[in-house]
Amino acid sequence: MKKYLVYLSAIAAVSYCGPKIDYADVRSRAKSTFGTIPAKMPGGEKDTAELVALGKMLYHERRLSINDTQSCASCHILDGKKGGVDNTKFSPGAKGALGGRNAPTTLNAGFHFAQFWDGRAATLSDQAKGPILNPVEMGMPNEKAVIEKLSKITEYKEAFAKAFPGAKNPITYQNLADAIAAFERTLVTHDRFDDFINGNDKALSSQEIAGLQSFMSQGCTTCHIGPLLGGNSYRKMGQAKPYESKDQGRFDLTKKEEDRMMFKVPSLRNVALTDPYFHDGSAATLTDAVAKMAYHQLGKQLGEKDVANIVAFLKALTDKERQ
Repeated sequence: MKKYLVYLSAIAAVSYCGPKIDYADVRSRAKSTFGTIPAKMPGGEKDTAELVALGKMLYHERRLSINDTQSCASCHILDGKKGGVDNTKFSPGAKGALGGRNAPTTLNAGFHFAQFWDGRAATLSDQAKGPILNPVEMGMPNEKAVIEKLSKITEYKEAFAKAFPGAKNPITYQNLADAIAAFERTLVTHDRFDDFINGNDKALSSQEIAGLQSFMSQGCTTCHIGPLLGGNSYRKMGQAKPYESKDQGRFDLTKKEEDRMMFKVPSLRNVALTDPYFHDGSAATLTDAVAKMAYHQLGKQLGEKDVANIVAFLKALTDKERQ
């Protein structure tokens, strides 16, 4: 009787193990579609320790705002294993007014082909200049006012001199932006998905593998490709089924009809940490976001199992230091 029960247990275990996974095949397809996150961001090889240290100070500096209340880190939080966002639909600025778009993450941002949802900044340095002077965000009146404010602070006189040795006037708005960019170039994350692509069969669970397979087979890779699973193209929001939004994306910037409802495809690395989702923050959960993207972008109604598996896979894209 005992042997019979052991036999039944073995049969039950086999019946619940699911189909055998061809790791080599899944890995090959994933590697060709995505690849892995590079070790360093473009330009990072030239950054000095002094420049990065200054950038970190400035990233967290509330005195860069009109009333000393707001820093880059106010909306793009890194402490406490945060995902480089504040997890609000729209972020409040120095005077309490809300911005018009959901704050994107600063994690891995330097790998993106452009910055902001509409791509209006080409580089991290260009991006860093914007929020400080934005009247709704940090509210400083002009570049001169920013530099005059920093020039009165002893710690910044010393830090800029170290970061830009030999410069006659090291405290400039461009140098400020370059320093913040240097710090942000250190925000490279490492996750289990890269471990899987690099050869570790045990890095992902069977459900996460199933989610990866669904992600590739259902058409999510139409937009979310490359090492960041996004961040490298513009796509129309609602390309299969219309998406209602007052925000018209790049059209509001370029006034070109072909840019109407075009937004930069967000990276899905660390996406489990960056709720709520979309440019308007309208998807509260990852499950909601996956289902809505399938409908609006692919014209599909995914089943609950497919959605759950894809969500499981997306959670495997979380930086291992932030889990």
